Amino acid sequence: MASQWHSLVSQKIFLARNLLGQLENSNSVPAKEALLQGTIELGLRARKLVLIMIARMYQHQHSQPDSLEALGELIGTHSPEIAELNQLASDGRSWWNHLEQLERHQGNPPMARKTVSSENVIAVAADTGPDRSKQALETTLGAMKHFIDILEDRHSEW
Repeated sequence: MASQWHSLVSQKIFLARNLLGQLENSNSVPAKEALLQGTIELGLRARKLVLIMIARMYQHQHSQPDSLEALGELIGTHSPEIAELNQLASDGRSWWNHLEQLERHQGNPPMARKTVSSENVIAVAADTGPDRSKQALETTLGAMKHFIDILEDRHSEW
């Protein structure tokens, strides 16, 4: 049963990568933005499905945890998967954390920008949000795929 969930997560990652591959062939700004947002949404869906996949690996056939905390309550906070996901969540450069940042960014309206004039020019770094570059998204999707493949291998041995 967990293999079906692995296949579903793999499918979402594959589709996200497919959208990302079309980015270079897109000529319009709205089309590029649609491809980026579609890629991110598929990545976010895959991340949620990872939680369900892990719950199924622990024989919780009807549970659909929607957060790392809910999964921990379901399978126990001392399981290796929870430890690994907590480590990923605390690592600012991990695929889990990158998707967390993208979810916050994509789920909120854009920040209002101040107009720049000669009176109010101050040299400060503006918050541009998480890295939405093709390379960063490819890295995140690849790392997530690697993670689920390891989980599948680990649990299919049983």
